[in-house]
Amino acid sequence: MFSKRIIPCLDVKDGRVVKGVSFVNLKDAGDPVENAIFYDQQGADELVFLDITASHEKRNIILDVVMKTAEEVFMPLTVGGGIKNLEDIRALLKAGSDKVSINTTAVKDPGFIRQAAERFGSQCIVVAIDAKRFSPVEGKAGAPPAWVFSEAHPELMVSSSPLSGDGGSSWEVFIHGGRTPMGLDAVNWARFMEELGAGEILLTSMDRDGRKDGYDIELTKAVSEAVSIPVIASGGAGTLEHLYEALSRGEADAVLAASIFHFREHSIREAKEYLRDKGVPVRL
Repeated sequence: MFSKRIIPCLDVKDGRVVKGVSFVNLKDAGDPVENAIFYDQQGADELVFLDITASHEKRNIILDVVMKTAEEVFMPLTVGGGIKNLEDIRALLKAGSDKVSINTTAVKDPGFIRQAAERFGSQCIVVAIDAKRFSPVEGKAGAPPAWVFSEAHPELMVSSSPLSGDGGSSWEVFIHGGRTPMGLDAVNWARFMEELGAGEILLTSMDRDGRKDGYDIELTKAVSEAVSIPVIASGGAGTLEHLYEALSRGEADAVLAASIFHFREHSIREAKEYLRDKGVPVRL
């Protein structure tokens, strides 16, 4: 059985680590390289950098952070935010990233995922999905991109997908750092991204992000069962029990967490020992 992974996430803005709630109200959480070294020493399995500024003129900042981090740590690095073309991927891999995380460009141009996987290999292409619970009785889905109206993929639209969960809700995909709803069903979107060559799904619940009241287990389980590639659960970790729930009930392959590690509420070692005692296979 494969070991489950514990992955700290560093949201980087203007060269600093920040943490917010539901993608807003950001607070400074330190220097990214220093944080990375700390997590490497603690035994984190991987590390994720998300460049939440993600504008072209700030790209040199994240590249510098990645290069400095790669010189100091030995765990795999995944970097995302603002990736628009194959050259962006090449630059990040050259700087020391092992994988790249792609969200907005995947939605705007799904064929880009196939191109990236063919050029660099599926193993380094992570598709990030920012999902928010959606109920048809509460309002309309966001305006989907024009290509979704194609008869070839009507199942990708949130309004035409089978409703998920006991509450009659499904989950809608958002882009632009959680600001823009796209009318896409998150579960079916994950399945489609796997078909195009994605090697991993980074699944964030916007409803739970930063709130520390637990992952969206229903969402995590639905996506995990829909795809055969690894799923990283993200958004909502507040206790070690939450990590266990996402890996067991949610069937995730890895858990991403920020607040509980950044503010030293729990250590990576503590989390792994807790999971081991619960019967979860982890690398100690």
